[in-house]
Amino acid sequence: MRSGLIACAEAARLNEFTEGFRTADYEALLKFWPLWAREDQLPPQGAWRNWLILGGRGAGKTRAGAEWVRGVALGANEFGERARQIALVGESLADVREVMIEGVSGLLGVHARWERPQWEPSRRRLEWKNGAVAYAFSADDPESLRGPQFDAAWCDELCKWRRGEAAFDMLQFGLRLGANPRSAITTTPRPVPLLKRLLADSASVVSRAATKANAFQLAPQFLEQMLTRYAGTRLGRQELDGEVIEARADSLFPRERVEKARVVTHPPLSRIVVAIDPPASSREGADACGIVAAGCDDEGKVFVLADESASGLSPLQWASRAISLYRRIDADRIVVEVNQGGEMARAVLSETDASVPVSEVRATRGKVLRAEPVAALYEQGRVSHVGSFPLLEDEMADFGADGLSQGRSPDRLDALVWAITSLVLSPRGATPRMRAL
Repeated sequence: MRSGLIACAEAARLNEFTEGFRTADYEALLKFWPLWAREDQLPPQGAWRNWLILGGRGAGKTRAGAEWVRGVALGANEFGERARQIALVGESLADVREVMIEGVSGLLGVHARWERPQWEPSRRRLEWKNGAVAYAFSADDPESLRGPQFDAAWCDELCKWRRGEAAFDMLQFGLRLGANPRSAITTTPRPVPLLKRLLADSASVVSRAATKANAFQLAPQFLEQMLTRYAGTRLGRQELDGEVIEARADSLFPRERVEKARVVTHPPLSRIVVAIDPPASSREGADACGIVAAGCDDEGKVFVLADESASGLSPLQWASRAISLYRRIDADRIVVEVNQGGEMARAVLSETDASVPVSEVRATRGKVLRAEPVAALYEQGRVSHVGSFPLLEDEMADFGADGLSQGRSPDRLDALVWAITSLVLSPRGATPRMRAL
């Protein structure tokens, strides 16, 4: 039907399609969810037990969860096997009622008038005309889930549940009716153990959506203000983009520290460098080429200006990328690590633009030892990030005493370390230079 409506609209024949429609027909059309939903708001095909709907604030998660319950309760073909006993689990009973049931995108609102279930607040249950029943439960009371049995469940804002593990585990014992009991889980993600467990479960499927995916349904000023204030920050990536932002206890660069160091502009800078950590190879799966720019003022305060790191670049490509950044920010020189083919690194930069001054640096200590003095500068408040650099900051937050948690090479962080070291930690970088204005 969606393709038919689009075709009619494109051919300016929509009036022909709706000719003879009654009020009830228009209402049925407006309530036909597969027509209006985004792909991430419809249940995936195939065998799964948990459908994780992860999204930013206002991304349409609640609507997707409510429409899924509506679909399985009414036995709609697009939603699989019909459910007769359904659990509605929220952080509290008030949340279940005010958001999942009576909210703007809740269950009562998504049904057409003639199919709407009867809400019985005193019994905490919804009943459809076909006999399907949904019961409200609070995740704060896991024991209330002991005894009842279900063939479907909707869990809302799972990452807010104070007793999440206990409530979800108790729910699993009750999901035992029908041929394929399933649950839909709607939440703005946080790195809580329960969510990480579900993401690693082979029986889980995941849909993701950022707040901006639902822009049509949101106040324009809200979206503009939120993106201006939070885009790229840890909070913005979690609350607007729906990302799971991990925190590592032994990180040399805790996220909170980097967040506090964020600024919008920088003062006049006495010295600016572009640092390169070149990869050993450009083949698929090889390390990225770290390219980071930073500058310092007359007081020795460092400002990180850009992260142009990228994967899959040939030597000429990364050299061109670094020199383009050098020109764009009016840097003083390029600093390049030469442990991986030193002569080649200088030669390819010279071949691209021989006028660019290049300093070679060679690593004689391990990555952690080189990063520790830089981490100390962050701890002392002597480094700021001008804007946000999500991929670089992810590496920083995941870098501990044994490197990155997955054993990868911290290419962006390496380039950052070389840039800051050359500016304020090496003997040559300790003395500010005059810059012509």
